[in-house]
Amino acid sequence: MALLRLCTTLLLFSLFFIHQAESDNLVILLNAADAPAPPPPHLDCDGACAVRCQLSSRPRICKRACGTCCARCDCVPPGTSGNYDACPCYANMTTHGGRHKCP
Repeated sequence: MALLRLCTTLLLFSLFFIHQAESDNLVILLNAADAPAPPPPHLDCDGACAVRCQLSSRPRICKRACGTCCARCDCVPPGTSGNYDACPCYANMTTHGGRHKCP
Protein backbone atom coordinates (compact mmCIF):
# COMPACT_ATOMS: atom_id res chain seq x y z
CA MET A 1 0.00 0.00 0.00
CA ALA A 2 2.83 2.37 0.84
CA LEU A 3 4.46 1.61 -2.49
CA LEU A 4 1.23 2.49 -4.33
CA ARG A 5 1.01 5.81 -2.44
CA LEU A 6 4.64 6.59 -3.24
CA CYS A 7 4.14 5.85 -6.95
CA THR A 8 0.98 7.95 -7.08
CA THR A 9 2.73 10.86 -5.36
CA LEU A 10 5.69 10.67 -7.75
CA LEU A 11 3.34 10.52 -10.74
CA LEU A 12 1.43 13.60 -9.54
CA PHE A 13 4.64 15.54 -8.93
CA SER A 14 6.01 14.65 -12.36
CA LEU A 15 2.75 15.66 -14.05
CA PHE A 16 2.78 18.95 -12.16
CA PHE A 17 6.36 19.74 -13.21
CA ILE A 18 5.67 18.79 -16.85
CA HIS A 19 2.59 21.04 -16.86
CA GLN A 20 4.58 23.87 -15.23
CA ALA A 21 7.37 23.57 -17.83
CA GLU A 22 4.85 23.64 -20.70
CA SER A 23 3.16 26.70 -19.17
CA ASP A 24 6.49 28.51 -18.88
CA ASN A 25 7.28 27.76 -22.53
CA LEU A 26 3.85 29.01 -23.57
CA VAL A 27 4.40 32.27 -21.67
CA ILE A 28 7.76 32.73 -23.38
CA LEU A 29 6.19 32.09 -26.79
CA LEU A 30 3.35 34.51 -26.08
CA ASN A 31 5.77 37.22 -24.98
CA ALA A 32 7.82 36.75 -28.15
CA ALA A 33 4.67 37.11 -30.27
CA ASP A 34 3.67 40.33 -28.48
CA ALA A 35 7.03 41.99 -29.11
CA PRO A 36 6.79 44.76 -31.72
CA ALA A 37 8.46 44.15 -35.05
CA PRO A 38 11.70 46.04 -35.57
CA PRO A 39 11.26 49.23 -37.59
CA PRO A 40 12.13 48.99 -41.26
CA PRO A 41 15.43 50.53 -42.31
CA HIS A 42 15.08 54.17 -43.27
CA LEU A 43 15.97 55.44 -46.70
CA ASP A 44 18.89 57.81 -47.14
CA CYS A 45 16.76 60.74 -48.32
CA ASP A 46 19.71 63.00 -49.09
CA GLY A 47 21.31 60.46 -51.42
CA ALA A 48 18.05 59.42 -53.05
CA CYS A 49 17.02 63.04 -53.64
CA ALA A 50 20.45 63.92 -55.03
CA VAL A 51 19.98 61.22 -57.66
CA ARG A 52 16.36 62.24 -58.29
CA CYS A 53 17.22 65.95 -58.72
CA GLN A 54 20.56 65.67 -60.55
CA LEU A 55 19.08 66.83 -63.89
CA SER A 56 16.77 69.49 -62.44
CA SER A 57 17.12 73.09 -63.61
CA ARG A 58 16.60 74.15 -59.95
CA PRO A 59 18.39 71.44 -57.95
CA ARG A 60 18.22 73.14 -54.53
CA ILE A 61 14.44 73.59 -54.68
CA CYS A 62 14.06 70.08 -56.10
CA LYS A 63 16.12 68.56 -53.27
CA ARG A 64 14.21 70.50 -50.62
CA ALA A 65 10.82 69.33 -51.94
CA CYS A 66 12.09 65.80 -52.49
CA GLY A 67 13.52 65.70 -48.96
CA THR A 68 10.17 66.70 -47.46
CA CYS A 69 8.35 64.05 -49.49
CA CYS A 70 10.95 61.40 -48.69
CA ALA A 71 10.75 62.11 -44.96
CA ARG A 72 6.95 61.70 -44.99
CA CYS A 73 6.78 58.68 -47.30
CA ASP A 74 10.16 57.02 -46.62
CA CYS A 75 10.55 56.37 -50.33
CA VAL A 76 11.66 58.14 -53.51
CA PRO A 77 10.81 56.81 -56.98
CA PRO A 78 13.79 55.59 -59.00
CA GLY A 79 15.23 57.68 -61.81
CA THR A 80 15.24 61.42 -62.37
CA SER A 81 11.53 61.81 -63.15
CA GLY A 82 8.29 59.83 -63.35
CA ASN A 83 8.10 56.28 -61.98
CA TYR A 84 5.49 57.43 -59.44
CA ASP A 85 3.94 53.96 -59.36
CA ALA A 86 6.96 52.80 -57.29
CA CYS A 87 6.00 55.18 -54.47
CA PRO A 88 2.26 56.09 -54.41
CA CYS A 89 2.57 58.23 -51.27
CA TYR A 90 5.20 60.36 -52.99
CA ALA A 91 3.01 60.67 -56.09
CA ASN A 92 -0.16 61.67 -54.21
CA MET A 93 1.29 64.62 -52.28
CA THR A 94 0.12 67.94 -53.72
CA THR A 95 0.68 71.64 -53.09
CA HIS A 96 -2.08 74.04 -52.03
CA GLY A 97 -2.55 74.75 -55.74
CA GLY A 98 -3.21 71.09 -56.52
CA ARG A 99 0.10 70.46 -58.32
CA HIS A 100 2.51 67.61 -57.55
CA LYS A 101 4.58 68.59 -54.53
CA CYS A 102 7.23 65.97 -55.09
CA PRO A 103 9.60 66.19 -58.06
